[in-house]
Amino acid sequence: MPSTVRIVCLARALRGFGDGFATIVLPIYLTRIGYDPIQIGFVLTSTLLGTALFTLIIGVIAPRYDLRTLMILGAALMTFTGLAFPAFQDFALILLVAFIGTVNPSTGDIGVLVPLEHSMLARSISNQDRTKVFSNYSLVGALSMAVGTLAAALPDLLINNAGVYGFRLMFYAYAALGLGCAGLYARLPQARMTETSRVTPLSRSRPVVYKLAALFSLDAFAGGFAVQSLMTLWLFERFDLSVSAASLFFFLAGILSAFSYPVAARLAQRFGLINTMVFTHIPSNLCLIVAAYSPNLYVACGFLLLRSALSQMDVPTRTSYVMAVVSPPERTAAASITAVPRSLASAVSPALGGALLTTAFSGLPLVACGSLKIVYDLALLYSFRHVKPPEENAETAAGG
Repeated sequence: MPSTVRIVCLARALRGFGDGFATIVLPIYLTRIGYDPIQIGFVLTSTLLGTALFTLIIGVIAPRYDLRTLMILGAALMTFTGLAFPAFQDFALILLVAFIGTVNPSTGDIGVLVPLEHSMLARSISNQDRTKVFSNYSLVGALSMAVGTLAAALPDLLINNAGVYGFRLMFYAYAALGLGCAGLYARLPQARMTETSRVTPLSRSRPVVYKLAALFSLDAFAGGFAVQSLMTLWLFERFDLSVSAASLFFFLAGILSAFSYPVAARLAQRFGLINTMVFTHIPSNLCLIVAAYSPNLYVACGFLLLRSALSQMDVPTRTSYVMAVVSPPERTAAASITAVPRSLASAVSPALGGALLTTAFSGLPLVACGSLKIVYDLALLYSFRHVKPPEENAETAAGG
């Protein structure tokens, strides 16, 4: 494995660990300082809107600047986020920190560092290794995020009645992880794309990328109704789940998601990237809908864990597919342009989801999420079933 891949994967592990506990700590912390579900939904929306804006900026400037430098700046922003959240309690300031910061309220890997890491990885690997490397990258992130969810229970386990103070310590730990990422990124080679400085970030691949971005936006809008932070709130309010029990549940869910990534890579080799994305996603969304109607905690958790084993198989395959159907100089722009609309779309629905949690049927956000995602799956299959990446075309030609 090239040293660049190892460094990026290790940094991804640190980010994943931080996201793992932050996605649970953030809604609990906001609840304990007096915010209601609707306000928390707006904070999550602010987080995702800020992510979209900064990701768009990265997509525009990355072809002209050193990737390593931009990644170090992104890690510095992570450190700022961890220091700023516990420093304020005013709602307007919390919204501002959420907008500027890097806390990820979902289980997916989003943020300004994502397109940069994807581009750095894509530069270091061959077409044949691409899906495998991105699967390993996703596996590392999912495992570290799963372990991070366990860390969310540390304040209550180590400090009796830790309260708000214990959760503030977790934000400081998040800041420290940002410093660790910066140190790792500093060891990467320079990756200034001087050869692309005179070309448009997207040229011949624009129609395909825009269509993918539109479909991914529908998927992300649906996913915003059930981001992990809102799922945490739903479990707390619907079943009175404790912090430690929630941490254990999301750890198990994260482990199942993590080990689905290498399975996805094997399925993609046999059935193709698009088929793997769609035919693992639809059953997972049906499980989410059923969980919303579950009569007790055990049934709900059972269907949610089954969903976790299937729902993330489209992550490495989707990333690999985007990197495959564009030319190498367009990869950073493609990663950003497909990520930005996803962040914008997903930013709208958490506020709506927070409001739906207060209705008579609190499982309504889960139903909305699962139903819309099934629509996305069918649209993706219809639109791209014949657009194959180079390795699948090569296999078809060899078979013919």
